[in-house]
Amino acid sequence: MRTARRPALIDRPTSELAALPRRAPLSAHHRDPVLDVVVPVYNEENDLEPCVRRLHAHLGETFPYAFRITIADNASTDGTPRIAARLAAELPGTDWIRLAEKGRGRALHTAWSRSRAPVLAYLDVDLSTDLAALLPLVAPLISGHSDIAIGTRLARGARVVRGPKRELISRCYNGLLRSTLAVGFSDAQCGFKAVRRDVAERLLPLVEDQGWFFDTELLVIAERAGLRIHEVPVDWVDDPDSRVRIVSTALADLRGMARLGRALACGRLPLSALRRSDGDLAGELPAGLARQAVRFAAVGVASTLCYLLLYLGLRPATGAQAANALALLASAVANTAANRRLTFGVRGRGGALRHHLKGLAAFLVGLALTSGSLAALHRTAPGAGREVELMALVAANLAATLLRFLLFRAWVFPARDNDRRTTGSS
Repeated sequence: MRTARRPALIDRPTSELAALPRRAPLSAHHRDPVLDVVVPVYNEENDLEPCVRRLHAHLGETFPYAFRITIADNASTDGTPRIAARLAAELPGTDWIRLAEKGRGRALHTAWSRSRAPVLAYLDVDLSTDLAALLPLVAPLISGHSDIAIGTRLARGARVVRGPKRELISRCYNGLLRSTLAVGFSDAQCGFKAVRRDVAERLLPLVEDQGWFFDTELLVIAERAGLRIHEVPVDWVDDPDSRVRIVSTALADLRGMARLGRALACGRLPLSALRRSDGDLAGELPAGLARQAVRFAAVGVASTLCYLLLYLGLRPATGAQAANALALLASAVANTAANRRLTFGVRGRGGALRHHLKGLAAFLVGLALTSGSLAALHRTAPGAGREVELMALVAANLAATLLRFLLFRAWVFPARDNDRRTTGSS
């Protein structure tokens, strides 16, 4: 067993760190371990040995570089430490560390901090994820294409065997992440992830959670900083003997989401420490919240003028309600197209139909507000003139615009969902 020690870089304040260098492929002649796979365990005396032996055999047969397997024991009280020590002695390239406290996040933080391998990964000891996905998981990190890679059970191409209860919980959790934190990745909880070490050295000091929310927090911070996340659809079979306590874990996750949301909203996270020095993502990723709001407002002004002109032109022939609906529909289509390209940086035709259908759903919100304001005006002031009508519509449109911006950012064009550049599949 080796004691865990963080590299000096991790202990330095993020404000003192230079920007991340440009991603580059690893040398094909790398002699030291390129990949360090961490297996976090707590009282896993039954599953530990078959897992590690199977993983070691798989890597020895399929992985073209030197590798290391690190067993991270989370203060086990059964025979896990004894088995881990024996495996480390018997299997070349296998190591183990023991932590005095429980927590999967704590185990990963410790093991990744002490490793010198350029690519760091972890997988669950139950091997629910098919190991055939391991090489596709780490390949984009080795090649320099991506910063982080995650397995996903919720993307097209994944094959999953699990009960309806866990399926529902997983989908609700990831849906909640998309609606509250506007994430673009599809599966935060799959226990099958990898990260480049230079990125981990910057990310780990920013991640507070030491338990199950560790994965989610790491991914959200990475995505907000503009790092590239690659997704790999996996074959996954549920472990019926899972030790996860669903209720307590769900409550902890909700608290973590609230804490992380506040930190992001208040700007307390030094995301600049995770930027690439060459700006290799410049012009590709959507602008930050402030710039998006400015561009959305500019597009909104133009589309509102278009709407008012159409309304005034159609009003004499169709009446107020029909003119409002037709003018709002035409301007909404143009608004979605303009925001897709100018505000959220989405290029190409991929997903255009889906974006416009969601944009039309947001349009219905605006239609309800503006139609409701007209109906209320005509009920309370039947003799109101065109000027009063226009003032009521402008006020309703301002409210509808704010709601549409929130819907566009969190639902229509969620973060990093541009042309699915952050994922391995759509």
